[in-house]
Order: sequence, then structure tokens, then C-alpha cells
Amino acid sequence: MTLVLDKMSSVLARVLFFPSLAYNVMMEKISSRQWYNHVDNHVILGALPLRNKTQELIETEKVNAVVSLNEDYEVRYLTHQPEEWKKLGVDAIRFSVVDMFEAPPQDMLLKGVEFINNKISNGGVVYVHCKAGRSRSAALVACYLMKKHNWTPEQAILHLKSVRPHIILPPNKITALNIFYKSQVQCT
Repeated sequence: MTLVLDKMSSVLARVLFFPSLAYNVMMEKISSRQWYNHVDNHVILGALPLRNKTQELIETEKVNAVVSLNEDYEVRYLTHQPEEWKKLGVDAIRFSVVDMFEAPPQDMLLKGVEFINNKISNGGVVYVHCKAGRSRSAALVACYLMKKHNWTPEQAILHLKSVRPHIILPPNKITALNIFYKSQVQCT
């Protein structure tokens, strides 16, 4: 039964991808939403780094690392692939997480936080994204904030909402944050 539900959610995420991406583009144009927002001096949380945003991210924002929490079909044509990022001097890592329905697993959250910390320890700027920069990537950035500041999930979420008000962390992502907090932050 779980396998069937997983397959159905993956199919639904694919069907809704382009309409929801169009919605995100429209909201950036007609509302106060921004494509990306600075979380701190070294981490930017945002939507897909579309090819037309690359120059701005590298030259203006000084991004030299990218973390993607997208499935392959979401990034295949719209953004740079890891080898393309590498040619631009940007380190990239991608974790495959189904949009809307899945929370990043704990091993991905831990590897993502380690990647971010490794890059910023050398003065880097990391762009963390999913399709809209509202849920999957927000969960990872919340874990980064918890680890960095020894914050609770609630404190990390409050900070994220202060810089990117339209984040959405449904119950499965909150559960992932609580598990990460108990295993990686509270225990230290």
C-alpha cells in the first residue's frame, strides 16, 4: 500500500510541476515574493536557479555552491547540471526528494548541512533550493540554522519566516526537523 501511495504522490508531483512553477513565476511578478532570500551572510534560500538567474547568482550574490532538493526531471532542462555548475566555478550537490509529499530523509539533511558548513567555512555562499524554495529546501536550511545556532525547530522556522514569509513546512517536514534536532543538535 505504501509503495502505491509513494508512486501516486510522485506522479502527482510530476503532473503539478509546470503549473506550480508557472504559479511561482507569476507570484514573483505580481506579489512581494522574491525568487530568493538571504538567510544569513552565507546561505540563500530560493526557488529553482533558472538559467537566466545564473549570472546574477554568481556575480552579484557571489554564490559558489548550490544544494538542490529536486528530482531529476525538475532540473534537467531549466537549470544547470552539476558538470555545468562546475565549469562556472560552482560546486553543486543534488538530493532527490519528491515535491510536496516527501520530507528529506535524515541522512540527506545531515549531508546537506555538512556540505553547507564545509562551503561556508571557506567564506563561500551557498544557494539552497527546491522548485519554489518553500518546503524541501526550507527544511534543510532550518536544519542548518538549528545546527549553527543551537536553535529549536521553532526558532529556525521563525527566522526563516522572517526572511522568506511564504515558506511552508507541513507536518512531515516538521517531524523531520524534530528528529534532526533531537539527534544532531540537542545531543551536542
